[in-house]
Amino acid sequence: MRTYRGSTPLAALSVTAVTAALLAGAAPPGTAAASAGPASALSWRPCAQEGGPAGQECAELPVPLDHRDPDGPRLSLAVTRVMSDRPDERRGTLLVIAGGPGGSGVRQVTETGQALRRATGGRYDIVGLDPRGVGGSTKAGCGLEPEDRELVNMRSWPGPDGSITENVTRARRIAETCARNGGALLRSLTTANEARDIDLFRQALGEEKLSAWGVSYGTYVGAVYAQKYPQHTDRWVLDSNDDPDPARVAQGWLANMAVGVDDRFPDFARWASDPARDAEGLRLARRAGDVRPLVLALAARLDREPRETTAPGVPLTGNRLRQALQLAMEDDDSFAGFAELVRAAGDSTAKPVLPAALSGPLPDADATVAMGVVCNDVRWRGTVPEYRRAVAADRAAHPLTAGEPVNLNACSFWKDAPAEEPVTVNDRGPSNILMIQGLRDPDTPYSGALRMRAALGGRARMVAVDRGGHGMYLDNGNACGDRVVTTFLTTGQRPERDVLCTD
Repeated sequence: MRTYRGSTPLAALSVTAVTAALLAGAAPPGTAAASAGPASALSWRPCAQEGGPAGQECAELPVPLDHRDPDGPRLSLAVTRVMSDRPDERRGTLLVIAGGPGGSGVRQVTETGQALRRATGGRYDIVGLDPRGVGGSTKAGCGLEPEDRELVNMRSWPGPDGSITENVTRARRIAETCARNGGALLRSLTTANEARDIDLFRQALGEEKLSAWGVSYGTYVGAVYAQKYPQHTDRWVLDSNDDPDPARVAQGWLANMAVGVDDRFPDFARWASDPARDAEGLRLARRAGDVRPLVLALAARLDREPRETTAPGVPLTGNRLRQALQLAMEDDDSFAGFAELVRAAGDSTAKPVLPAALSGPLPDADATVAMGVVCNDVRWRGTVPEYRRAVAADRAAHPLTAGEPVNLNACSFWKDAPAEEPVTVNDRGPSNILMIQGLRDPDTPYSGALRMRAALGGRARMVAVDRGGHGMYLDNGNACGDRVVTTFLTTGQRPERDVLCTD
């Protein structure tokens, strides 16, 4: 699961006053007459970006703050579309569901719309939305201190000796700050509400059905939507799948990452020991088996002696190295950057350059939504002593992630109980879902995807791709996997049974 994906709004929305009104319990200014039902009119305007698809348009969609009170306060969601360039062959609307929680669907359409339009032959209008709380939508906010918004702190890495004492203090502080400042908007951040918002978007578009491509956390959103609104699903693609176990949901997703990084690391070890790296100065070891102990030893040394970096006031610690590794495992293209970081960290004359995601705090809205959704969806389980024992066991079993995936965080001390039970994904509904999954995914591992596959039963087929990385279709995948998904989106044909793509 990509817990952090930055949001860059394409529309200039006046969200400060809206958020302030919501926190006070009042209707946002200028929205009292807005309708959130099927009759909502979307006022589209050009918003094409350099490098993005031609003809991209943006609009704002009003939705209820509380879907149980459709006539109450409203939020504004940023939405976007790229119209089919082959109207005679248009077959419908394809929704891009971003990962996260908190990923920007508007940005993802900007970044992938061109490739998606090309792959599908222009047969779809391609649409996306920024979930409530982030991007160009009405922004949420806990008012967290910058230090508490650093990814390496939000992810709750234990201390060098495995201690979680500092994590407990920080997690309590974050939970209390959010309870004090988050208000009704924070409490509304749930996967079920994102699915409800998507359905209002469908109605505003005038579509009876949507097709969809959900990635990472977006697969869970997509599965929840398909469970709640099966009659409105057309061709449904779930890419890099989360385990939908309703008893744990996000707590289980994080725990699974220890296995995912272990699954993926051998790909990096082979790359970093390949003689081809000599010419680049990035060969870390002569044998693949030596790369893992080298990285573990370096992390342990940085635990004791952090290194100054090019980011003022942000040292390279052992945990920042471990977090950088976790991020680098998502894409082969990131291997070189991590190898450079390892090289610089071991060179006393060099000053390491941190990945952008580790060079400073996340925006408050991004941090708030990333936590809010996973904390609101399900009550997190465990006492402090139980977390302490789990961290110790996980550090021994999975040294690369050092106990972080099973550690406590703000959700462990969240003040509000879930407003509703998590949706149970099951096999009741149309058989129109195609899953695609890498065998060595560091974030949503294959073992967790098999749980989604089992839950969906006859509703789905799955294409497993013998590749590493996070995000398969038009990304880390291969020609075979891309071909199966494209065929499904353009013709509706799925494999008769689950398949494995190796070429």
